[in-house]
Amino acid sequence: MNIQKLPSNKSLGIVFFIFFTIVSLYPIMGGGQFGFWTFSIGLIFLILGLINSKILTPFNLMWINLGLKLGGIIAPIIMTLIYFLFVTPIGILMRQFKDPLNLKKNGKKSYWIKKDKNIGTMKNQF
Repeated sequence: MNIQKLPSNKSLGIVFFIFFTIVSLYPIMGGGQFGFWTFSIGLIFLILGLINSKILTPFNLMWINLGLKLGGIIAPIIMTLIYFLFVTPIGILMRQFKDPLNLKKNGKKSYWIKKDKNIGTMKNQF
């Protein structure tokens, strides 16, 4: 694992405050009650983040490790989906309708392409 500089505890506190605030407001959309406890947790993260407390450092490490693990799982899945949903169908269509590399022999004995113009010898190129 690469050793990276951690983001500041301030930014982590703000991000967690926003997350917990959204979680506390979500029940209101369904006609429920405001999530006082989740908002309180978010407020604690905001206060600790603004004073740049060292208490948030373990949370910061866990947050970064979670991001790295998720990136290690999600990135190959996304790249596989892109390959099979876009690259493979385009390759199949190209094989059906075009021959950009002139790989089809078309009844010829060789792939060799005869050139009309003689470009000379390859001696003394430089």
